[in-house]
Amino acid sequence: MKIRLKVTPNAQKNKIIGWIDDSLKIKIAAQPQKGKANKELIKFLAKEWGISRSNILILKGKKSRTKLIQINDINSPPLPPKPLKLL
Repeated sequence: MKIRLKVTPNAQKNKIIGWIDDSLKIKIAAQPQKGKANKELIKFLAKEWGISRSNILILKGKKSRTKLIQINDINSPPLPPKPLKLL
């Protein structure tokens, strides 16, 4: 499963905000220096979703706030529901 993320570093605490368009917005308390925020992001998501850290890979955006991650787990993580688009 691939998920697009919009990550905000230097937050007060780690938190999943919800969907904004096609991206899941997440706040991370770590600073974006030397990969600290990426490591904290993987650690946080693994704990939130109850999967191993090794099952979460950052495919694109290691130095960007917009990331594409891949989750290699048989069970899909409990993602917040996406908002419905009105026609």
